[in-house]
Amino acid sequence: MQNASRGSLASLSLSMLLASLGTSIANVGLPSLARAFDASFHAVQWVVLAYLLAITAVIVSAGRLGDRLGRRRLLLAGLCLFAAACGLCAMAPSLQWLIAARSLQGLGAAVMMAMAMGMVGDTVPRERTGRVMGLLGTMSAVGTAMGPGVGGMLLGAWGWRGIFLVGVPLGVLALVLAWRCLPADRPHAPSSMGPNAWSSLKDASLRAGLAMSALVAAVIMATFVVGPFYLSHGLGLEPAWMGLAMAVGPCVAAASGVPAGRLTDRLGSRRMTLAGLGVLACGALLLSIASGLLMYLGGLVILTCGYSLFQAANNTAVMSDVEGARRGTVAGLLNLSRNLGLIFGTSALGAVFAWATPDVTHATAQSVAHGMHLTFGVALGLILLASAMASGRITGLNAPQNIR
Repeated sequence: MQNASRGSLASLSLSMLLASLGTSIANVGLPSLARAFDASFHAVQWVVLAYLLAITAVIVSAGRLGDRLGRRRLLLAGLCLFAAACGLCAMAPSLQWLIAARSLQGLGAAVMMAMAMGMVGDTVPRERTGRVMGLLGTMSAVGTAMGPGVGGMLLGAWGWRGIFLVGVPLGVLALVLAWRCLPADRPHAPSSMGPNAWSSLKDASLRAGLAMSALVAAVIMATFVVGPFYLSHGLGLEPAWMGLAMAVGPCVAAASGVPAGRLTDRLGSRRMTLAGLGVLACGALLLSIASGLLMYLGGLVILTCGYSLFQAANNTAVMSDVEGARRGTVAGLLNLSRNLGLIFGTSALGAVFAWATPDVTHATAQSVAHGMHLTFGVALGLILLASAMASGRITGLNAPQNIR
């Protein structure tokens, strides 16, 4: 990244990693929290839900606020809030305190995610946007993958408070890097887009990009919802081996993010969006007929590689079409679409699996495999729908425009 300071990229990457780590690190502490506060599973589950709901609720508003007040300035505020909230979580005397502090942590994470993506255009030249988007996707995958392992080690060493306390020094480090290395906010010219701007051709392309992002995120979420049941009930794997198999997807995403970004810069975001969806379709097709561990892992690897390529290309395509004054807002919309896709994948594709395998606890291996096959058959349909959107977006962009 010749024209970008390593410190700037490190601060954006660490911001994205911490926000993703906050999503997954708390899950391993739920049993300990239930014992510590003498609470039910449904009560301690709000420690996770409060964080996710806060991100989903404010991430678009955070992007708009960054466009208005300055993205660097808002990122610094978000990092301060995140680090302070981690400290409040670690010292929580009650479950209600912890849930409230997790909500504040989620607000900080929403700002960090939106501003990290929104500041790419301020940090690197346009021709290198793809690889930085790939890098941020890698950091998001690494944070998600690290969460359970890091959380388990901290839980064993310092108890549940250590899970949240680790965010304080890391948040301060990201804050110092951002303060020292990120470029100062530049005043943007007021947006020339009027009240009917969302009907313009580029905004139609934006809507397609956001919809595709949600559909693909839903498919990826199915691997986390359905995968554990197939690996444990369908294949009979022990928990340790199941955990290793589940880690394959995030590890592949972490390894393939930057190469996917480089391919996007070299071959073009539109072409690579379609290519990524094609690879995703191949992975979903293989999972819809998978029999045995090797075939399942092969399908998972292909699916995840396609996701990395799609994410780098689609994010680049969406952000490249946006004028500087709206980058934060659109970055927030991209993150929101991904979150909504994850929620849809959990509920809708999870419902497909539950319908096909009603009594999963006592179901046979064949019944669980059938449920997985049906689920990824539906997922394949979602990818084909996204592919149709991508084809329409490219056709629309290449069509002659009538200027009135």
